[in-house]
Amino acid sequence: MYFGSDNQAGVSAAIMQALVEANQGIAAAYSDDEWTHRARAAIADWFECDADVHFVSTGTAANCLALACSLEPWQIALCHGQAHIINDELTAPEFFTGGARLLGLDAQAPKLSAITLAHTLSQGSAHPPHNAEPAVLSLTQLTESGQVYSLEELRELTDIAHQYGLIVHMDGARFTNALVSLDCSPAEMTWRVGIDVLSLGATKNGAMTAEAVIFFKPTLAKKFVHMRKRSGHLLSKSRWISAQFLAWLKNDHWRELALHANQQARQLSAGIAEHPKCRIVWPTQGNEVFAVMPKALIQSLRDQGGIFYEWTPSFVPAEQRVREHEAMVRLVCSFQTKPCEVVQFIDALHRT
Repeated sequence: MYFGSDNQAGVSAAIMQALVEANQGIAAAYSDDEWTHRARAAIADWFECDADVHFVSTGTAANCLALACSLEPWQIALCHGQAHIINDELTAPEFFTGGARLLGLDAQAPKLSAITLAHTLSQGSAHPPHNAEPAVLSLTQLTESGQVYSLEELRELTDIAHQYGLIVHMDGARFTNALVSLDCSPAEMTWRVGIDVLSLGATKNGAMTAEAVIFFKPTLAKKFVHMRKRSGHLLSKSRWISAQFLAWLKNDHWRELALHANQQARQLSAGIAEHPKCRIVWPTQGNEVFAVMPKALIQSLRDQGGIFYEWTPSFVPAEQRVREHEAMVRLVCSFQTKPCEVVQFIDALHRT
């Protein structure tokens, strides 16, 4: 019963086959191969715009290089207080940007609110140049709490950010899980609502190691190729990433993978919610389930083969206060999650 992370899932058969096919023969190196040219065009077509597309192998590199292209070392990137870039990237953003600061907002809420963002930006810089000023807003879609920003929420946040001259970045590590949840197009969830640069992740949704940085505002990409090389993230055999994206996009394979993960998460969430001693913390809108359970129940599930992680208790909303004998857990479904695993977990839960 594997619910530890979608990072722990393998590679889809279609993507693995694409890698086998890409392995035939000789190809140009350093992003000058036919797969990379085709993949860049395919992604731009997917987004229905003339986007500037670049590939890297990790989500950390994608996020941090996007940020480094968007702000100066003496500026601030605003983000949700639970965001991956501020909690789980060590100090990589500071390293890549040369020292730019991250400021987290609304940490106890599942999403960043427009009210908080507007209030923060309205304060201005009290004493320039002594005070760092915000230059970037980074939004995570899905959020770290598994929530989806609606198109209206995204538009409201980006409008406020642009009003104050900020660039808007989206961390899309679980981009496709949000996309199928909203049932909208990639364009509708990005540049059409004001996103300037996107970190697009395929790794969590069926790929081996495939991330892209997509600039909807091409002027931001001016420094990217140099920063990618300087930071050691320009792959010589870049066709291995590009071939994965081509297979991922073909016949909307990404949708099939993400839809399955989301469906399994909803089934899992419904089963947990029925247990009298458990409570779901936030609505299950993507492929992640957050719940508060008794510690004894958590141990029993682990003894029976359940694999999942405890989550940061400080992020729990005040009304969901975690008692001393309880803990908050996160369970993540992937394209490989089997319906029988979900049933097995729910049965084990209700037997305990």
